[in-house]
Amino acid sequence: MQPARIFDAFPAPSYRGNQERALQDIRDAFAADNDVVFVRAPTGSGKSLLARAIAGCARTVEEAEPSEASGAYYTTPQVSQLDDVAEDDLLADLNIIRGKGNYSCILPGEEGTPVNQAPCVRERGYDCDVKHRCPYFSDRAIASNREIAAMTLAYFMQTAGSEVFRKRDVVVIDEAHGLAEWAEMYATIHLGPRTIPFWDDLRVPDLDAADTDPIERAATYAENLAEVCTRRKDELLAQEQLTPAGVRERDRLQELIGELDWFVSDYRDPQSPTTWLVDQTTPPADASTSDEAVGPSDGAGDEPAGGPVTIKPMDPERYLAHTVWDRGNKFALLSATILNKDAFCRQVGLDPDDVALVDVGHTFPVENRPLYDVTQGKMTYEHRDETLPKIARAIVRIMAAHPDEKGIVHAHSYDIQEQLADTLSDFGVGARVRTHDRDGRDAALNAWKASDESDVFLSVKMEEALDLKGDLARWQVLCKAPFQNTSDSRVAHRLAEGQWAWYYRATLRTVMQACGRVVRAPDDYGATYLADESLLDCFDRARSDMPDWFAEQVDRMSTPDLPAFEPSAAVGDASATPAPTPDRSPPGTESDSTDSPTRRSRREQSSPLADVWDTDG
Repeated sequence: MQPARIFDAFPAPSYRGNQERALQDIRDAFAADNDVVFVRAPTGSGKSLLARAIAGCARTVEEAEPSEASGAYYTTPQVSQLDDVAEDDLLADLNIIRGKGNYSCILPGEEGTPVNQAPCVRERGYDCDVKHRCPYFSDRAIASNREIAAMTLAYFMQTAGSEVFRKRDVVVIDEAHGLAEWAEMYATIHLGPRTIPFWDDLRVPDLDAADTDPIERAATYAENLAEVCTRRKDELLAQEQLTPAGVRERDRLQELIGELDWFVSDYRDPQSPTTWLVDQTTPPADASTSDEAVGPSDGAGDEPAGGPVTIKPMDPERYLAHTVWDRGNKFALLSATILNKDAFCRQVGLDPDDVALVDVGHTFPVENRPLYDVTQGKMTYEHRDETLPKIARAIVRIMAAHPDEKGIVHAHSYDIQEQLADTLSDFGVGARVRTHDRDGRDAALNAWKASDESDVFLSVKMEEALDLKGDLARWQVLCKAPFQNTSDSRVAHRLAEGQWAWYYRATLRTVMQACGRVVRAPDDYGATYLADESLLDCFDRARSDMPDWFAEQVDRMSTPDLPAFEPSAAVGDASATPAPTPDRSPPGTESDSTDSPTRRSRREQSSPLADVWDTDG
């Protein structure tokens, strides 16, 4: 790596904000021989441009010995982030490769067929005479031979060990704050009717039925299941031609075999730091008990049958070592919300002594990104029926305060979204409200963004990777503190070990991500309304992990003077009270007071679990 090249590699014609200082600090961090540099850069810092400059410092093919790695990878877990890179002319030399399923075959009669189901994968020995023009193989060849290859984190991890995408000199991971969680998700194994094509032929043991360790029983079962999958896969490979369904089954079996082998290998390795958890659901009453697929060697015998199984790793350091850390010499991890360096290093298997942290200052005026306390109570499961109607009334008042401006409401779950939509409709403001379902979320979001109306979008899980610049949204509501689901065995395990700092830090991270959705530039502005009282408690408990720029935002939080509850004003009545303007009050006013009731401590509660317990996700 050549850190001194970072300024020459910066793709924009000029610097804005703190970019020049950030480049200096990043250069110095790598020049000090740090293997990994965290770049904590808030919204609007131009992280993609910084990422391109870092990638440009990679050793070139001409500079490298034949045995040395050269070039760079750019990767991000967010598909939308990769789409933004593809559309940015300043990043045109980031050569993007996506998974096969994102490309269509170009053979006559196969134009609508995804490449991962095309004749080249359906027919044994198929020789495609237009492979050189195939959009997938063309993009792959370009990305593998150019200085900077760009891909999603999922594709990057899946290509670990590939002869095409080998180790490179520099790896840049954008939006890296969730790296540990993404790795846990990718390494999780789901065994059920959706993931095993011949599920109905299997007898699955009840992993908790015997005196043995359920994880040991799961490993034994996984070994036998891998053998069954291998036989099934070999039968498919022996066929001259497969249907698209056969191709999907073959590929799924190959993927499943790798997952099972990895789990067994890691679990049996006494040196592995990974902790494995096993969840099993109760089988339906009419579950099959066939012996055909997995016989007596699975240890099931005549024992009770079990249901679908989920095998989960916690802090999968070994998995990350193989899929990420072995893929490069130097690493840059960029995010606005890597909140605690040492804790993050522990999660992802890095030595903090080999890691430097570069903080990039926020350039958005704090008065342009105000937080407003409109809390109505707690939105935990046991309090929700009482609190949700109050939040709906507050949303009507906020809508009246912004009669001509779009807004987004972060509902956290589809259950909350549905209840809010119904209640708002009962209040008579449904005409201004839009929702989405699981399957049509992108289409609904794009239609709302394209509309000229001042509609309100009730969203689920859109706190990250959403750009609502300018008039796309001038206000937003956080309906519920985005706590991790405590019914998830990984979360429950960590809390049982007392990892409450991790729990509140994860919540704060999501809140900070959400707060950045409606303010995207120094001259942009947007209000964030906090409706769940538990958000304020989270701020108190995670205060020590807050970056200064967000702590300043929290300290200025105030209670807005909203219009009275009048639904007719919320749907565009001209007499509605104007929206509260960004708070530019001088020091000493309510928004600057350290004694504001919005900052009162809640640490006197006997147990934090009583305040956050939730089971609906």
